[in-house]
Amino acid sequence: MQANVGDRLIVHGHVVGQGDRQGEIIEVRGPEGAPPYVVRYTDGHESLVYPGPDAVVEPADAD
Repeated sequence: MQANVGDRLIVHGHVVGQGDRQGEIIEVRGPEGAPPYVVRYTDGHESLVYPGPDAVVEPADAD
């Protein structure tokens, strides 16, 4: 998985009734766009994330 600052990280819910979490990647700490990422979620919470198989990176220019 590779990402750039400004890309969107979408983590799909894996429990019935749980929605997806979406956030903006504000920092890439791995080499050449690799994880971990610092993500600011839509609720304002920021977190260091090592995305799993339930996560997708959506490029910023995909809007």
